[in-house]
Amino acid sequence: MKKLLLSILATVALCATTVFADASSDAEKRREKLVKRIESCEAILREFMAKPETAIPSTVLSQAKAIIITNQFKAGFLLGFREGYGVILVKRADGQWSVPAMLNAGETSLGVQAGGSTVETVYIVTDAETPRRLFNARFNIGVDAKAVAGPHIAEKVSENHPILKTPLLVYTKGSGLFAGTSIKAGRLTCSTSANQEFYKTRYTLPELVYSDWVPAQEEVKPLMSYVQSLAP
Repeated sequence: MKKLLLSILATVALCATTVFADASSDAEKRREKLVKRIESCEAILREFMAKPETAIPSTVLSQAKAIIITNQFKAGFLLGFREGYGVILVKRADGQWSVPAMLNAGETSLGVQAGGSTVETVYIVTDAETPRRLFNARFNIGVDAKAVAGPHIAEKVSENHPILKTPLLVYTKGSGLFAGTSIKAGRLTCSTSANQEFYKTRYTLPELVYSDWVPAQEEVKPLMSYVQSLAP
């Protein structure tokens, strides 16, 4: 009887260890996926800034109150679906940039289209109110805030350029848009579960980007430093 009891206890202990190991492994895989998202957003911004034809002018970056970077995957025929992810960083009152908070990015469009593609976009937010609209579940680009295609470094733009008074300046590779062209498409939502898991906190978007209550994880520091160097 004693041997049987010990055998049962050993089996239970083994099962518990296996379950714990599986849960730990799943958590590590989810974190790796989130880290890759953040790193890809950093790579997107660096690629934009590396070429004159896509680089964002310093006059635009100096006006930035927030920066949103998205990576979307477009596929469909006639009815197109674009889903993906992104991050938002907000410039705080002390001039320091926040930790990147993770977002979901999506869009549905009508028209003749086929196949799939990747769409990389950088949004420069020039007012303090627009980032706060993300607190309300879903933010529709061009609806909740006017959005226009932003000028590139190769285009002349002065500090008092009227485009800089637009809440959202949009930079998309291969969009074919001219500076000042109105944009009304896409949606952004906060990925609360991803943020809370990655930063190991119960805080939500407002606390992440407007307070210093959540310490920066090592994996996000390169992106934060790069943004700080672009728009000090």
